[in-house]
Amino acid sequence: MKTLFIDCSPKKRLSASGFIATMTGIFVFGKKKKLKLRTRADHENILNEIRDADNVVFAMPLYVDGVPSHVLPFLKEMEEFCKDNDIKINVYVIANNGFIEGKQNEPLMQIMENFCIRSNITWCGGLGIGGGVMMNVMRIMIVVVFALTVLNLITTAINQGVFDTGVAVGFAKDVAEILVLGCGIIIFDIWLATCINKRKGFGKHYTRIMLPSFLFILAADIFFTIISLFKGGVFRGWFSRKKPGEQICVQE
Repeated sequence: MKTLFIDCSPKKRLSASGFIATMTGIFVFGKKKKLKLRTRADHENILNEIRDADNVVFAMPLYVDGVPSHVLPFLKEMEEFCKDNDIKINVYVIANNGFIEGKQNEPLMQIMENFCIRSNITWCGGLGIGGGVMMNVMRIMIVVVFALTVLNLITTAINQGVFDTGVAVGFAKDVAEILVLGCGIIIFDIWLATCINKRKGFGKHYTRIMLPSFLFILAADIFFTIISLFKGGVFRGWFSRKKPGEQICVQE
């Protein structure tokens, strides 16, 4: 069985879609391949991989209550490709958005379901995730906690001459606390992977980051402010001089 994961985020790296696709792949058996869809130059390679695929998993962000615009030309091309080559695949979708409610992904799911019907391929449902940006925050937090733990172990070993096992236990506890925020996503993700392995329908299910809405908004504001400072200022360079044709990429 071959499962193709298509990361449809327009971001070059560190996208929530790419991270979630990778996480899902951990629980999927058989041959797996993950490809990036950002430009038309990616179309041919992805279509060639679809030829012998059994499952295709689209991982994408919700943009303006729908599919990202750069994905639409690919879907049109893939529709014709599947019809002309009598492609028989199961299609799953993992959609995430910056809103707190996963149900916001419903319009995107309907678009992808209609696409499958038109392409004569099997729509197997999808997972809609609310607060997808927090997945990026979680992995950053885990990396930071790990770095601090290693630093603490080294410092303790130098000062006391032995490694403090309590530090490792503390690290495991901190990681567990972080993962609690994404427990709903992880559970549904494993369920989705199980359906992929069995080549059966998943239906449409929605989940969210396990954080109260008012705390999510506060955390998201802090995260975006920090990112903005590295992306051209507090307003992400909206008021800075742009080169002809330059566009601002919406943060996923």
